[in-house]
Formats: sequence, structure tokens, C-alpha cells
Amino acid sequence: MTAGTAAAEVVRFERRDGHTALITLDRPAARNAVNGELAQALETLVDRTEADADVRVVVLASAHAEVFSAGADLKEIAAGRRASLRTERGGFAGLAYARRSKPWIAAVDGKALAGGFELVLACDLIVASERASFGLPEVMRSLIAAAGGVYRLPRRVPQALATEMLLTGEPIDAQRAWQAGLLNRLVPPGQAVAAALALAARIAQNAPLAVRDSLRVVRAAADLSEPELRQLSAECLSALALTEDYQEGPRAFIEKRAPKWQGR
Repeated sequence: MTAGTAAAEVVRFERRDGHTALITLDRPAARNAVNGELAQALETLVDRTEADADVRVVVLASAHAEVFSAGADLKEIAAGRRASLRTERGGFAGLAYARRSKPWIAAVDGKALAGGFELVLACDLIVASERASFGLPEVMRSLIAAAGGVYRLPRRVPQALATEMLLTGEPIDAQRAWQAGLLNRLVPPGQAVAAALALAARIAQNAPLAVRDSLRVVRAAADLSEPELRQLSAECLSALALTEDYQEGPRAFIEKRAPKWQGR
């Protein structure tokens, strides 16, 4: 494993074996609440992982023992610095609306609330431990979950559950999240990061350009019509057919060896 430092100490960046980047929220005294420093740091790391061809999957985790993130830092809001909690390109926390071509996996081992849950929903896959919980309590403060929560949650869980969560503000526990199909893995307490890294390693074994384009179509599935999705899929496949990896896949299968992906 190799390690590096992020643009700010409130977020840690590590390179893991097997083309995985581990990004860890690290404001434990503030329950990983998002302030301007954290937002800028996360946006910097989105750019860093996008630019690094050797990074194929990103895991987003928390250094706090009980909380993934409590959402927006209310002290910043009270001081009139709400705008600092978002970046121009990435939106809330520098991540909620960031353009990302690579899979992100949220590793949740505690409470993910308000904007913290919206960061989870911004990820493509979710691994959680049995002590995790998820909630969007904004209505309790005369707010709405405007960093993606109000529309991303209904895309991830049944409409009835999403509506209840958004209108009551009450959280759900990990077991109910698992039963609702929100989670990709449900693991014992303390195992979320390890399970997320294992899932990332499995994804990283595959051809990175094929993973990227598959993810592109999956993300568009809720917004485009079936004819549009057929066209997008065909365009992605045509582009893949021009790559070295497209030739390597069948060749490795015929030669009965593991493929050596180049990402080109």
C-alpha cells in the first residue's frame, strides 16, 4: 500500500494494491460534517482519481467510529458561509454533482445523515455494516435534501419508503436498507471498509474501459428512453472495439491466461 496526503487534513487519501483509491473523511470532532475545507479537499481528490489512469475504483469511508458523516456543518451555515460547503464543479462537498467516470463505493460503518447520506447516494455502490443507519432529516429543520437526496433516494429504494423517509425525516437501520435493496453488501460492524475494498478489487480485475462505459449506461438508465439507451450502448461498444483491451480480452481467453488490461 502507498499513501499520500490530500489537499487538506480533513480528508485522507491512500493508494491500495489493485488499482483502488481509499478516500477517508477525517473530521472526527465534527462528526465529519462538511465545511469549506472538506469540500475543497474532496473536489481535489475527485480530480486526482479521475486523472490517474492507474486508479480504477474509489472507496469513500469515514475515520469516525460511529458516524459516516453528519452532513453540512451547521456552524458554517450559521456564520453565513453556506456557499462554502459546495464547489462550483462538484456541488455539495465537492462530490454530490461531480463528473466521475469511475465507480465509487461508499463504505458506511455508522450514521449517514442529511448531506452525509447524500454523499453515500452520490456513490455507485454501497457497503454497510449492521450498525449503519441512513436518514434525510432536512424537513425537521425546514430544509430539503437538495444535494441529490430528494431524487436519488427514490431511484435507489421503493417509492413508498423514499417518500416516508423524506417526509418524516426518520432514519432507517442497515437491515431495512438491505431489505429495500439500497445496499450491495451488509457486513458485521467494523468490516465495511474491508468489504468495500474487496468489492473494489473484484471490479478492478475487469477491463477498465468496459467498466467505465457500463457504468455510463447504468447511470443514464433512469433518465433516457430505451431507444436512447440502445444508441448509447451501441456507441460505447463501437468505441471499445477500437481499443487494445477489446483485442486482449478474447486473446487471453483463448490462451487460457489472465488478461493484461492497458486501459487503452
